Parts: sequence; structure tokens; C-alpha cells
Amino acid sequence: MRMCDGTLILRAIIVLSCSAWAGAVSMHMPVTGTKCVSEEIQANVVVLTDYSAAYEDDQQESTASVSCKVTSPYGNTLHHQKNITKGQFAFTTNESGNYLVCFSLDSEKRDVVASVSVNWRIGIAAKDWDSIAKKEKIEGIELELRKLEGAVEAIHENLLYLKSREVEMSLVSERTNYRIALMSILSLGICIIVSILQMWHLKGFFEKRKLI
Repeated sequence: MRMCDGTLILRAIIVLSCSAWAGAVSMHMPVTGTKCVSEEIQANVVVLTDYSAAYEDDQQESTASVSCKVTSPYGNTLHHQKNITKGQFAFTTNESGNYLVCFSLDSEKRDVVASVSVNWRIGIAAKDWDSIAKKEKIEGIELELRKLEGAVEAIHENLLYLKSREVEMSLVSERTNYRIALMSILSLGICIIVSILQMWHLKGFFEKRKLI
């Protein structure tokens, strides 16, 4: 029974790792303008992404020409290609945050319908396990254990990243609550001062008119 539970846990870890670090996205392209997809990635993580464009109309050519631009959370350009039907970019993240990939259709035809497929491979999923296996001469169970070890490390790093983000959000929430409380007290104080000044003004006005 314990062995079965352990197997289920290992499978759950593998599923979580694959779902968190790899994924494919397909999106329809507008005739004009750009369309973007983003991915939140922590620092010091390897990213390997393949993309390809194609027309959806059977009467058109099978491949479409697009421009691709990748920017970091601070706006630095990491990859930029024009008039390309398919491509690949790879980099190691320097900062944590949302990495943005934007595509624009190069065709000037107004009646074309095109789509772009983007396949993200991040962290453990970006590793070339075939090359690693040949270089270190490992295979079978040992290779699978190495993959599992990498998956566990990736999940652990992701959990640490989420924990740090939770701490940051908690600090932001505390600062926001403090500012709101301060503004509320300040607003209440201003209202009290204005009320006192109004009463003092009205009292002087009525005294001058000898109404009181």
C-alpha cells in the first residue's frame, strides 16, 4: 500500500512539473496590429521556445510570414525576427516577472486568416535529455531518476518563488492597508476641522446679526 502511494506521489510530481514548465499555445492572428502571449517566469531559468505560423485558408500558402519580438519584464528585447515562418529563441532569465512574446502578420492581404503556434519549454522541460544521456552515459531507470530529480528541484524552486511572491504581496497589502487607514484618519480629521470652522463662522455670523 505504501509503495502504491509513493508511486502516485511520484506521478503527481511529474504531472505538476510538466504542466508548470511546458505548454503550447495556438492563437489567431489579426490582419493588422500585434498579438501577444506572456509567461511568468522566475530568475535564472532556461527558456526554449519554438514558434511557427500558418494560413488557415486552404487556398493560401501553407506557411505565413510573421514578425516576432520577445521582451523581458523590464522591456529589454531578447529576440526579434522579421519575415519568418518559423523560429526558435532561447535565453536564461535575469529577472523574475512576465516575459512577453508578440507576433504581427507581415502579409498586407486583408482576407487572410493565419494562426501562430507557440511551444514553451521552461526549466526542466528545456533540457536536452538525449544529449545528457549520451554525454553522461546513463539510460533506463537512472535516466528517469535524473529526470525526476530535476522535476523535484524545479517544483521546489517554483514553490520558493511562489512563497517569495506571497511575502511581497503580503507586504504590499500591509502598506496599502496602512496608507488607506492613514488617509481615512486624515480625511476624518479634515472633516472635523472643517465642521468646527463652519460652526465658528456661523456663530460669529449669528452674533453679528444678533440672532443669538
